[in-house]
This record gives sequence, C-alpha cells and structure tokens, in this order.
Amino acid sequence: MPYIDTHTHLDFAAFDLDRDQVLSDCARLGVERLVVLGVTRSNWQAVWELSQQHASLYAAFGLHPMFMAEHAAEHGATLQQWLAERLENARCCAVGEFGLDYWDKGADRAAQQQLFEAQLQLAADYQLPSLLHVRKAHADVVATLKRYRPARGGIIHAFSGSPEEAREYHKLGFKVGLGGAATWPQATRLRQTVAQLPAEQIVLETDSPDMAPAFHAQQRNSPSLLPQIAAELAALRGEPLDTFSARCWQNSCELFQWPVEPMP
Repeated sequence: MPYIDTHTHLDFAAFDLDRDQVLSDCARLGVERLVVLGVTRSNWQAVWELSQQHASLYAAFGLHPMFMAEHAAEHGATLQQWLAERLENARCCAVGEFGLDYWDKGADRAAQQQLFEAQLQLAADYQLPSLLHVRKAHADVVATLKRYRPARGGIIHAFSGSPEEAREYHKLGFKVGLGGAATWPQATRLRQTVAQLPAEQIVLETDSPDMAPAFHAQQRNSPSLLPQIAAELAALRGEPLDTFSARCWQNSCELFQWPVEPMP
C-alpha cells in the first residue's frame, strides 16, 4: 500500500546519522514519495540537493514564520528567483513552509502577514501549491486566502482547527495535513474533528523529526512511521485502512499533479 509524506524535514541534523537507512525503511514500508520543506534561506540548498539525490524526494521552499529573526529583507526576492530557476524541474513541487504563527504573544504579526502575503503571491504567480504553517491564526489565514485565492490551493500542515475551519479551507481548495498529533488519546477535540473530515480533504504527513505519534512518544519522529500513523487515523475514522490510505494517496497526487500510479 503506497503512502506520501506531504511534510517532512528530512534535511534536519536529526537525520544526519541514518538518513539513508530511513529512506530505505520508507521504501520497504511503502512510503514512496516525500516532500521535504525549506524553512529559511540557509536550508534551501540542502533540501534541493536531497531532492536531486533520491527519486522519492520532492522539495518545497519557503520562509517559516517561526524563524522571522533569520529572514532578511532580501530573502523574499531570493525566494522568487530560487523558484523561478527551478519551476521546470519536477522536483520543485510547492512553496512552503510559510504562514502565520501567533503562539508567541510578542510575535510581530504585521511582519508575519507581509511575508505571508508575499509568498502567497509567489504561489499564485508560479501556480504552485502553498504548504502552510498555521498556529493560533486560522481566522487571519482564512481571510488572507479569500483575498488571494491561489489557484493550486495547498495544505494546512498539522491541522488542529475545528470542523468549521476545515470547511472554510475546503472551500478555498486546501487539504488538511494529518499526522501523529491525532494519535494521542488526550487530543480529544482534534480526534473528533478528524473523524468528521471529508475524505477528499485529508493528506498524510509526519512533520518528522517533530510531532511524534503516541506509539513513539519522546522519540524522533520518522517518515517510516507513516503507515502506522495512517492505520490509527483510519481506525479513528472507522474506515478500512486500504480505503483510507488510497484516498489520501489520491488526494496528494491531485494536489501536486503527480501520477496516481505507485512507483514500480
């Protein structure tokens, strides 16, 4: 049964000692395609090189709202050039990770909003999906998406909002990324929401090395855990695993405009 991890940070140092083994495990377990996301200008090159070295990896590039202190004024223009130079390469699949993060009450929301809108415009201009980080900021993200309405839509990574917020994103062409968070029994509200989501809106992700599932608590998360995560999410929704996983695969392929057929 094939899987797509739509959100991983396989370039991070947490994987430096066993990255090849992780990818080998993924291939053995059916995790056939993985999206590795850039978060600052400093890691785009590593993300790109990985995507060129492994047939299963795809790259996205963005400026993450949690790293505002690392983003320079010229990085928006640099991102534009970076994307423009790689648009014809199938390994460049999206703009991301970017968005809004209001977790820190002292966050400069105006600066985040400006950077968010600049990257949404790039996604619209280059007709790429947007892979969005949204924390404590759903209302502002929805309002902004309604103004920009990027044609390719995208994914709300690590979705933890309400069913009503999910419906708003659905209307705007956005999938919701589900991973380890919903496997925790204490995540009652999220688990109730996951059970209600329309099947056509769900894609799978790990956010590895972060957001480990409950069955792998206090350990490094890995894309090789995606099949186990999918099994728990399918059970939570009361669906057969093969039906649930096949739909998530199809949803991801449609979003990224990839062949639906698994790798031979």
